[in-house]
Amino acid sequence: MADLVTVRPSTAAGAVLACCVAVFAAVAALVAAHGWAPFGFERAALDWVVAHRPHPAERTAELLTDLGTGVFSYLFALAAGFLFVRAAGPHRSRPAAVAVLLAPVVWLAVGQVLRQGLMHGFGRPRPPAADWAFTAHDFAFPSGHSFTGALSAGLVALAVAVTRPGAARPATVAAAAFALLIGSTRVYLGVHWPLDVLAGWLLAVAWLALGALLFRKRLGALRATAPGADRSPQ
Repeated sequence: MADLVTVRPSTAAGAVLACCVAVFAAVAALVAAHGWAPFGFERAALDWVVAHRPHPAERTAELLTDLGTGVFSYLFALAAGFLFVRAAGPHRSRPAAVAVLLAPVVWLAVGQVLRQGLMHGFGRPRPPAADWAFTAHDFAFPSGHSFTGALSAGLVALAVAVTRPGAARPATVAAAAFALLIGSTRVYLGVHWPLDVLAGWLLAVAWLALGALLFRKRLGALRATAPGADRSPQ
């Protein structure tokens, strides 16, 4: 994660972006070629979770899945902005500080617009409503909760990598675990096929990498002032 915020032209962010976009496009093309219908392994996965969904586990999944959308995601984005403001220091003007604070929120919101456009453009149907254990709307691909949960957690991990470089690895692991948890609940609750979730993750990482690439100079400046940062020439 820390490699995504280097001041020099970013090869890490560019490589991550290109890889995720390529795999996302390949998955979308594969599902489109299949008529947007579920593959056998996706149907088998859904059948398994429906047969192994006791009420306590179902209720837990319902509570957890809410962390991947709505107010929680924007609170995570605000937390990332707060870390960026702390790293920027008190010398910044109030308008500049507000802009830094809200930048992750705006990036999350714009990403949501992109994801909604792709979802409606692809129009993949959700699993049969009879298998749902949770209310769902619109289409399935890519998964909105998977995208939003991964992106909001990734923004926090990126902010930690910038402002506390020594904590970059555990923050990245925690973000990945959170994304895995949220995505898994979508399949467990029967409202998404597995490839919907994979597509949501890929799109989230690509969008995060694009943000790191576009704003690498600003992120690099914040990183240079962060406690414990390596200030040696790069």
